[in-house]
Amino acid sequence: MKTYVQLFILFFVFSFANAQEFKLGKVSIAELQEKEHPKDPSATAAILFKKGEVRFEYNHSEGFFMYTEVETRIKIYKKEGYEWANQNVSYYPGGNLKESVSVSDAFTYNLIDGKIEKTKLKSEGEFDENINKYWNQKKITMPNVKEGSVIEFHYTIKTNGIGSIREWAFQSSIPVNYSEFTTFIPENFVFNTNKKGFIFPKVTKKTFPKSFRLVNQEYFNYEETQTNYIAENLPAMKDEAYVNNIENYTSSISHELSMTKFDNRPTKIYSLDWESVTKTIYEVEDFGLELNKSGYFEEDLKKIISGDKTRGETIGAIFNYVKSNIKWNEHYSFFCNDGVKTAYKNKTGNVAEINLMLTAMLRYAGFDANPVIISTRSNGIALFPSLNAFNYVISAIETPEGLLLMDATEIFSTPNVLPLRDLNWFGRLIRKDGTSSQISLTPTMLSKETSTMNIVLNTDGTIDGKIRRQYTNHEALKFRKNNVDTKQESYLEKLENDNNGIEIGEYVRANELDLSKPVMETYSFKSNKDVEIINDKIYLSPMLFLADKENPFKQEKREYPVDFGYPFESKIYVNIDIPQGYKVEFLPKASNLLTGDDIGAFSYVIENTDNKIKIIVTATMNMAIVPADFYDVLKEFYQGMITKENEKIILTKNL
Repeated sequence: MKTYVQLFILFFVFSFANAQEFKLGKVSIAELQEKEHPKDPSATAAILFKKGEVRFEYNHSEGFFMYTEVETRIKIYKKEGYEWANQNVSYYPGGNLKESVSVSDAFTYNLIDGKIEKTKLKSEGEFDENINKYWNQKKITMPNVKEGSVIEFHYTIKTNGIGSIREWAFQSSIPVNYSEFTTFIPENFVFNTNKKGFIFPKVTKKTFPKSFRLVNQEYFNYEETQTNYIAENLPAMKDEAYVNNIENYTSSISHELSMTKFDNRPTKIYSLDWESVTKTIYEVEDFGLELNKSGYFEEDLKKIISGDKTRGETIGAIFNYVKSNIKWNEHYSFFCNDGVKTAYKNKTGNVAEINLMLTAMLRYAGFDANPVIISTRSNGIALFPSLNAFNYVISAIETPEGLLLMDATEIFSTPNVLPLRDLNWFGRLIRKDGTSSQISLTPTMLSKETSTMNIVLNTDGTIDGKIRRQYTNHEALKFRKNNVDTKQESYLEKLENDNNGIEIGEYVRANELDLSKPVMETYSFKSNKDVEIINDKIYLSPMLFLADKENPFKQEKREYPVDFGYPFESKIYVNIDIPQGYKVEFLPKASNLLTGDDIGAFSYVIENTDNKIKIIVTATMNMAIVPADFYDVLKEFYQGMITKENEKIILTKNL
């Protein structure tokens, strides 16, 4: 009995000594000694704990303010984790919205000769940086960071903007041991609560009375609801191929104000649904008023659309005019900054100024054109009604055949071929009367890459070849965007290095600026690395450098969809001349692979006639976004394609 009691006491003491205290300033030797994360040894850093608290306070002269306090402790395991020593918090610097950020209790801890060394953040490690007209950010760089360091810091955001509570992410790109978020919300404010991700925190609520003294010495009494969210042992959100934005699937919670209720005042309704959100946006001066301006472009536009043009030609002329004459300053917003007139005069503007201008011109020319507000891939999917859900606007023409979507910020885009940043599930089309409807941003037409490769195989294992490649729709847009402004010498050097060190000659490119036609490139090449000769036998992977070598899908399980951006087809024709004195000993078999549900298909056709081998390989993905339920099928499908593409032809000498 005594032994059991002693063991229990020892266990209790050990557990207590090693229990992590979720309080700043209580860094333990055990935390500093830890060499790797116990559940993810590959982690470069980990959030040991992160605690946030939101509360409302009343000021007699200025009304309610919202305070958000965050304290965080992070362990650095490897040099690659040093980036976590740099932290930033964005805020609005001025205007009607008053926000400020203050940092405190920021220290770096290291274990030196068995003792804890504590280094305080100095003033030169903290500064403010302007991002754009609307945003600043407070930045800190923690001092004396090494492998094994623990850093911790506290910051407070004070704001009179109570339209939304900042999103709280429980997960991160590194493991999170403990995450806690607490809100204290007076009954006068009603928020919609939105959750994302696949790990849900434990939630507890309680309500208690509160009061504060008014300027006339009377008391304002109300109830306050405390909601506590706790999540523990959260795995790192590891990015993989074809994820539009990992934050869309990161476990998090957000709050959007839906109404306010005060005695002796009518209840005020805010963004309860998409209709009220879009109506609010349309009525803002920097959107609706700017959209309705037209006097600044009329004389120029009359010249552009004059003459005997079809509807399509007129649309194209207006679209190309805006793309060519107004340069995008790379600022995202669905609100204008300097206004459409100034942007037109200065020939530069933000997204809203360019695409609202385009919409106004299309309307002037008689088309049923309307703006479409969207959230770009970097901003996340607009899942819930919120003014903060969107950060971008494009233009749309409604036709009997469907919508024509246009984004004049991208010089290489064409109608319904939007830049990849725009392809983020859906947007909201806003009509002149302020009503809106949800529209899909996901392309339905295939974007094609077609390659024809002619190979002359020499007896010494070298290859002389010619190749022609053609790109359409989004594949053409991607090619132009990546390569048109690149010097040919640099492009060819990269092409050679990316394709097993081939030597390229006779390079020709066509239609790179003619957006009405596919981009085409042709070149000859020499290779001495794609063939093996063993015991007088020649081993050749017939697709050479055009074959995929590695499966992009590596996770055992995936809980978020596979987002290819757009449907696509890759077709490769290969013609091989067998060297004199050789014959085919082994030829890969033809193959057909299907995912089911018409998602993807793969075809491998091969034939040998006399001294020639012909191969046609076709891979098609009919869906731009594949649900997570099909991940295992898709992973197996890709592995089957890769295995088949890399099978070798074996040639042997004639006897």
